[in-house]
Amino acid sequence: MKMPGRDAIVAHGWLRAHRFLIARRASQAGMLALFLLGPWAGLWIVKGNLNSSLTLGVLPLTDPYVLLQSLAARHWPETTAIVGAAIVAVFYALIGGRVYCAWVCPVNLVTDAAAWLRRRLGLHGVSRLARATRQWLLLVTFAVSAVAGVVAWEAVNPVSLLHRGLIFGVGFAWAVVLAVFLLDAFVSPRSWCGHLCPVGAFYGWLGSRSLLRVRAERRADCNDCGDCYDVCPEPQVIRPALKGAASGVGPAILDVACTNCGRCLDVCSKDVFVFGTRFSSTAPLADGPDGGTRPLFTYHSIQK
Repeated sequence: MKMPGRDAIVAHGWLRAHRFLIARRASQAGMLALFLLGPWAGLWIVKGNLNSSLTLGVLPLTDPYVLLQSLAARHWPETTAIVGAAIVAVFYALIGGRVYCAWVCPVNLVTDAAAWLRRRLGLHGVSRLARATRQWLLLVTFAVSAVAGVVAWEAVNPVSLLHRGLIFGVGFAWAVVLAVFLLDAFVSPRSWCGHLCPVGAFYGWLGSRSLLRVRAERRADCNDCGDCYDVCPEPQVIRPALKGAASGVGPAILDVACTNCGRCLDVCSKDVFVFGTRFSSTAPLADGPDGGTRPLFTYHSIQK
């Protein structure tokens, strides 16, 4: 059984070969702890949840996806919610929308656990869903919100259900989380985050022009071990940047599906990947039915 990252551990040591994974787990655990300290211990540093919160009684943060559904449902939000949504939108527009998926969303812990189990057992799944499915579901959530007059996604949102399950122990919440795990582990690999979740589709769109990008800066040193593809939650995003030199494609990963998780940096023994900016590349890529290789728009690249 192939163990991605083994060469990186030999070359750089275990800690460096897991540095971004450890940082992400610390970020996700820290976010959960901040939201749970109040109901569990009475220490209200943050009030609310990932949809809408108030930190230290001063900083409002609102999920812009939820805010837009609220507007579609004809519910005008309070000023603090609008300010909070603006703060969140600007933040993710700069650093990459799907950073939320890899560094904040607690359901990522569930889907990563499913991916780990699948690799351990050598499972390949029994079906594949079209990546465009989450785009259609995104549109459906807005349409249902407009027709029903409610924030539609919140009825089945695993993030909110997980939060409520941790606080109240609600059985249905854990059933949904278990369903996500089983789907990813045994039915269709990376289905939830990569094919179904409309939140990922929304944040991918939000961060489509973000500055922060993973770059295959030393792609000439690639030894084709394939470890980056094995650990990447969206492996289709890697090839254009890694193998596109001959066709003039720049080294930055511009596909909106990239989560900036940093696992490719962790497992590469040749240090091919780094975090950098989007510039000196060709065209950003959209999440299309072919797996995310359709240009979202074209522009003249800035060449160094």
